[in-house]
Amino acid sequence: MKDVEDITDIKLFVDEFYSKVRKDELIGPVFSSVITGDWQPHLDKMYAFWNAALFGVAGFKGNPFAKHAPLPIAQPHFDRWLELFAATIDNHFEGPVAEDTKNRAGLMAAMFVYKLGKMSGGPDKVIV
Repeated sequence: MKDVEDITDIKLFVDEFYSKVRKDELIGPVFSSVITGDWQPHLDKMYAFWNAALFGVAGFKGNPFAKHAPLPIAQPHFDRWLELFAATIDNHFEGPVAEDTKNRAGLMAAMFVYKLGKMSGGPDKVIV
């Protein structure tokens, strides 16, 4: 297996990951409640996000937390998101960038859960 090297690899893992998300019983409905038609604009945004995060390539614009804050999500949703994400990376890649990709996803999930907890009065009260 090879490491994550470029935008082609990013497109591979983003496309496969979101294919799994759409079928998932826990997080699929959350995504389908806000992405009601064509998924391609979301996928394009995710390609740009990961290209910027992993390789410093300009092109991502947005505030990911602001998009997630109003959604009915809590720790179990992020746990499932990370499980699917790590499995997708591990199915195709190995190496330092693949590990960095999973680590960044974990940090992002932890930050979102923390911020959601602050918004709702503490981590034990995240019932967004």
